[in-house]
Amino acid sequence: MSLFLKQVEDTYELTPSGYSLLVLLLIAALIAACFFTGRDNKSHFSVKQLVFAGMCVTLAMIASFIKIFHLPMGGSITLFSMFFITFVGYLYGIRAGLTSALAYGFLQLIIDPYIISIPQLVCDYILAFSALGISGFFKNSKYGLVKGYIAGILGRLFFSVLSGMIFFGQYASEYGMNAFTYSFAYNGIYIGAEAALTLVLISIPAVNKALKRIRVMANEEEIRGALPQG
Repeated sequence: MSLFLKQVEDTYELTPSGYSLLVLLLIAALIAACFFTGRDNKSHFSVKQLVFAGMCVTLAMIASFIKIFHLPMGGSITLFSMFFITFVGYLYGIRAGLTSALAYGFLQLIIDPYIISIPQLVCDYILAFSALGISGFFKNSKYGLVKGYIAGILGRLFFSVLSGMIFFGQYASEYGMNAFTYSFAYNGIYIGAEAALTLVLISIPAVNKALKRIRVMANEEEIRGALPQG
């Protein structure tokens, strides 16, 4: 563990080797996704899809730096950062959503880590952030934008609460709570607050209409390909 992590009081920080490993894993995951083929034997991601997904991940990272409220042991209410990741799933479906969410988790781990163990790292950064990609299951669903966002948020909340119970449950007794109640309250504060603000925003008719227009722009090639020829 000392090769990739160094202990600083009760937490760990990434070493240069740790950062290098994460970057290599991120690059490998993105390359694998680019060359992944579906049943039609075609590359799953077009250049346009990569551009739109990359823009969403970039916007999510920028928004994650704008913290409305930050909790001491990790977790923040940000300026709609999680929405941009779930939006990729709404645009392109589950594979693109999960790939973008996984990339976002790696980036969060590189830029703003809070690590106490490897299992906690995996649960809080790989599984919890990847769960935002569940939004892709609702790509073709009625009200898919809202349904997908809620599903992604609940997925992240599940893994965050699980992590809190397992790795931070010892703090629950200080507040007279059991591990589940403490973890749900802690993680629900920042995830729930950001979710509520985001749902209000995307429910505004003008915003909802603009997001749907972006979706049409992002899928113009697919739409044209589905039209009858001649």
